Amino acid sequence: MKCDSEVARIIASLLLQSKAIKLNVETPFTWASGIKSPIYCDNRQTLSYPQVRRQIALQLSALVKRFFADAQVIAGVATGAIAHGILVAEELGLPFVYVRDAPKGHGLGNQIEGRIMPREKTVVIEDLVSTGKSSIAAVKALRETGFDVAGMLAIFSYGLPEADQTMAENHCELVTLSNYQCLLETALQEQRISQQELELLAKWREDPYAWGK
Repeated sequence: MKCDSEVARIIASLLLQSKAIKLNVETPFTWASGIKSPIYCDNRQTLSYPQVRRQIALQLSALVKRFFADAQVIAGVATGAIAHGILVAEELGLPFVYVRDAPKGHGLGNQIEGRIMPREKTVVIEDLVSTGKSSIAAVKALRETGFDVAGMLAIFSYGLPEADQTMAENHCELVTLSNYQCLLETALQEQRISQQELELLAKWREDPYAWGK
């Protein structure tokens, strides 16, 4: 997983300012997977802040040019990354498609919405990468349809080893705007958390499944 430290700091600050990311050690959040977590991330929140969403779109577009210069298609993962993916595609003047978590149960039964472009270099946009399982499911759906997935860009990643392993096993390069470690450092610098809270938050990533127990 790659990440530019200066950009990561700026994005982490914007995510905290827009409350897209919330930190709470005393009252942890419960993820859909059942994991108890002191952090909750919903990057759709950034869409309500024009300057924040613009900065995210510009930085994601810059990463496409830097790491995937031959990209021909932008694909957003439903639902959280659809809007951000569209903004990137618009900035770069590229076609856009989006990927559902499963085929529709009616109509044409599409899982991928948009024009199918076999063998065209595609960059997947994600809003968040946690374990990486749902992200890779989208990559697999695109590849099975014929898209040539070059890699994935995400606004934020928790940096879990499980996600790194999942990406490596599926030969998908992941580049993120920001990550958990940078977020904690930025939150401490901006006095949003104390040193004690920082230590508790750092321990969560060591074993997310056991932390809440």
